Amino acid sequence: MACSTWKMKSYQKLVTDIPQHTESGAEEEGVDGKPTCLQKLSTWWLGVGLLMVAVFLSGVTMWMLRQVSWGLHGQMPPEKCSAVPEPLRFDCYPERNVVVTKELCESRGCCFIDRDKPLGSRRGVPWCFYPPDFPSYTLENLNHTELGMVGLLRRKVKAYYPRDIERLQLSVEFETDTRLHIKITDSTSPRYEVPLEVPRVMKRAESPIYSLEFSKEPFGLLLRRRASGTVLLNTTVAPLIFADQFLQISTVLPSKFLYGLGEHRSSFLHSLDWNILTLWARDVPPMESFNLYGAHPFYLVMEEGGAAHGVFLLNSNAMEVALQPAPALTWRTIGGVLDFYIFLGPDPNMVIQQYQQVIGFPAMPPFWGLGFHLCRWGYGTSNETWRVVKAMRNYQIPQDAQWNDIDYMEGYRDFTFDPEKFDTLPQLVEDLHKHGQYYVMILDPGISSTNPPGSYWPYDEGLRRGIFINTTQGQTLIGQVWPGLTAFPDFSNPETYQWWLENLNRFHAYVPFDGLWIDMNEPSDFKDGSLDGCSPGELDNPPYVPAVLGGSLFAKTVCASAKQSTSVHYNLHNLYGLMEAKATASALIQIRGKRPFVISRSTFPSQGKYSGHWLGDNRSKWKDMYWSIPGLLSFNLFGIPLVGADICGFSGTTSEELCARWMQLGAFYPFARNHNVQNEKAQDPVAFSAVVRTAMKEVLLTRYALLPFLYTLFHRAHLQGHTVARPLFFEFSQDVITYSIDTQFLWGRSLLVTPVLEPGVDSVVGYFPRGVWYDYYTGSSVNSSGESLKMAAPLDHINLHIREGAILPTQKPGSTSWVSSRNPLRLIAALSQNASAWGDLFWDDGESLDTFERGDYSYLVFNVTQNVFTSTVLHTNVEATYITVGVLSVYGVREKPSRVIVNGKEKPFSYLDNQVLTVSDLNLSLSQGFSIRWL
Repeated sequence: MACSTWKMKSYQKLVTDIPQHTESGAEEEGVDGKPTCLQKLSTWWLGVGLLMVAVFLSGVTMWMLRQVSWGLHGQMPPEKCSAVPEPLRFDCYPERNVVVTKELCESRGCCFIDRDKPLGSRRGVPWCFYPPDFPSYTLENLNHTELGMVGLLRRKVKAYYPRDIERLQLSVEFETDTRLHIKITDSTSPRYEVPLEVPRVMKRAESPIYSLEFSKEPFGLLLRRRASGTVLLNTTVAPLIFADQFLQISTVLPSKFLYGLGEHRSSFLHSLDWNILTLWARDVPPMESFNLYGAHPFYLVMEEGGAAHGVFLLNSNAMEVALQPAPALTWRTIGGVLDFYIFLGPDPNMVIQQYQQVIGFPAMPPFWGLGFHLCRWGYGTSNETWRVVKAMRNYQIPQDAQWNDIDYMEGYRDFTFDPEKFDTLPQLVEDLHKHGQYYVMILDPGISSTNPPGSYWPYDEGLRRGIFINTTQGQTLIGQVWPGLTAFPDFSNPETYQWWLENLNRFHAYVPFDGLWIDMNEPSDFKDGSLDGCSPGELDNPPYVPAVLGGSLFAKTVCASAKQSTSVHYNLHNLYGLMEAKATASALIQIRGKRPFVISRSTFPSQGKYSGHWLGDNRSKWKDMYWSIPGLLSFNLFGIPLVGADICGFSGTTSEELCARWMQLGAFYPFARNHNVQNEKAQDPVAFSAVVRTAMKEVLLTRYALLPFLYTLFHRAHLQGHTVARPLFFEFSQDVITYSIDTQFLWGRSLLVTPVLEPGVDSVVGYFPRGVWYDYYTGSSVNSSGESLKMAAPLDHINLHIREGAILPTQKPGSTSWVSSRNPLRLIAALSQNASAWGDLFWDDGESLDTFERGDYSYLVFNVTQNVFTSTVLHTNVEATYITVGVLSVYGVREKPSRVIVNGKEKPFSYLDNQVLTVSDLNLSLSQGFSIRWL
């Protein structure tokens, strides 16, 4: 419709109930080339429109329409406050350290409804909330640019936080057809921004699948998906606040299906029942309702109809995200700028790929990094560590890497090893290498500061070079961690990279480690702030403190006011783990000349480029085993696919049953490590009875058989940003039942893992989306209409199923990934209902840098169509010449063949009643294409 002939829009969904409106009488070209209307609604048309729509709409929708009317005319309805529906009450007084009274609330110009009044309010509903007419910013001077638009936002009435910023700059860039970039910052003074490399586009998107509208007064954005009209963002529902240390913006959501926003312990699907998620890196054993080790301000929402979108706030300051059942979401951060990237998908897999196009794709891990890792805090000596390694070999249980926790160090000091208890550590590492195994050791960032001058080079040299974090007075900040009093390297300082490299290189000359485990890098400090406390200023004690564990920004970490090379710790805290991981990966590349293997506790967006992550100090409890699945799914959303939990639990005492079940689940973590605490009984596989030990061995052999498939999934993650461990709804986005499933997961698109997560059972119920699924072990099929099925699950069995239409490359497993990698392949084709299948294999030497980028790899595509299996070599290198294909198994062959022809020659075969065709003794070179036909 033309802007000059306004009619009242009729909106059918809650999230689309706010029409665009502004004060100017001008017309501007919109995102889709149509006018972006900037004309005021006439009173007459609005009144008539409201009367007409009132016949059909009620409840929350009517309230939203009234809000438009009141905002336009400056009128306050008699029931201004009580008329606001509970789900749409946006908190005006989110502080937790005060009892909010009517006087305090109204001093901010907000509505107060006494909690004692019988309104049926649920717990969490704010009783101090914004009225519909709360002052916000006004949009002025919206102008077009080559990439989008730039506008000026002006606040005419001061908000209630100090140093309110009157004039803001709005920048909108239509970066791609599926990516929108919106940034709001101070228009007059520069502010801290996250030093993250992001893509710079040179051309405006030509055919965006979204449209963007603006509200002028109060300022707001309304983002729609063109295909469906679904409103993805609507920020007109609550005021924008932008003060120096309090930034807040709210939006309604198109559905209740929201994921991401880490790091937290919760179900994969977040509750929107007045839920606060805080993002501030913190050293704490994982527990519900608190901020944990990393910060990931990214969420994904599944919309009605199966489309998905994601939102990333590029901000590293302390923040919280308030979720409420409208459904709606509020971002609150205490620094930086509001720098949003919105990803339109429309498929959830595509959303994650688009997100990683901004933050960077994950690194390709070394092949050995996908093997089984073993560790504990409390081996006590290198000889005891060595004894466990030898016992694993004796029982021929697969193991690729042996780790040590901090007890290998002398006095818990980095870059040392105990000369008495770990005197044979160099020989242990040499023995590991002789057997094709690897060594990984822990490092903490805290550097001991109490040694006599000249006796501890890492501290002496760090002090000389000035690479430690400083106090506000410019002195080295001293905290306390495991070695006692410590200083903290400033990884935002480029000079620290060289110091870190030199320390690692010096230690590597004695103990030639292969990978590094960087812990305590939130950074953790056993003294709140520092040995001398923190400053009384507003960096350590800001006007608003998000809902952080401990109640202050310096609880169990260094002072927020601490000085670093590029900014204050207030801004850089959440980046500490990322910056250390980047320095560590760089050092490993220079020392070893091979792909780095780094596992970090603290993480931030883009960290997948440098490290993996383990889910922290969990407990040996059944519930903790379950919690690990939402954790690994979330970190695959965050672009860190190399993730896992401590198998069998870190703290507490495990049981044989729990550890057996956890080893079965953990064998399908992308990163698989068994680890536990000191002073508890051992929980490595050889510590258990023969029955349980054998069950653990068998499931690890299954993992090792699947390593070619897993390695190919990581190649896709590295190249295109695919997830490795994947929620079911990523593949079945039309099936709403899958939206809340976090007790099962997929490897890639085709291997369904259904673990046992409770004690005392010998069966498990799993959901099978519509289609044919084949038992991985036997090839027997189930044709599901989309249903939950009960399956046998004895203590020595984990249920695995292959999705129809997939081809999985597997390999005869060995005791290490190196041994396995030279064994013949077994290809498993799981036919679809039209008797077709597809799969692929990426193969290289498993450790060299940039093999894909340099063309030093092999890539094969497998197909089945019309009873013919073909292997097509699209790229090859010498590695493929070492490997043969030994067996082809085809699941779902409905009739017994009379003949099987391999490259023109007849070959013997077997066929089972469950419709499994097997052709053995093929001895086909992987480097050459081949075909197998059954007649």
